[in-house]
Amino acid sequence: MSFKLAHLDDCETAGNWQLVRRTLDLRAFGLNVVEVAPGERIPEHDETARDQEEVFYVLSGSPTLVIDGEPHRAPAGTFARIDPVHSRTVSNGAEEPASVLIVSAPRTSGFEPMDWA
Repeated sequence: MSFKLAHLDDCETAGNWQLVRRTLDLRAFGLNVVEVAPGERIPEHDETARDQEEVFYVLSGSPTLVIDGEPHRAPAGTFARIDPVHSRTVSNGAEEPASVLIVSAPRTSGFEPMDWA
């Protein structure tokens, strides 16, 4: 099949992660949604070994992106692009859950942007 549709609620899950990439059978880039409960955080990591650039988009809530130990407020609607060498985590000190979309791909993926975009 050359296309696949899925609702977020129907995605495969692992704990608080909705595995969009697996559900859609993506092969060119990673795409997942994580819900970060109040007082929780995702594992701190970098992407040096995989040479992956990541984009975080805050769907809901007001988490904090911590990049190289420096906190950055990230209310819903915030985008962040992070190079592989930087350590990163999403921490939620707010009283409501935060939902974050994370997209990743190797910088050597061969992506070629369209002229207009």
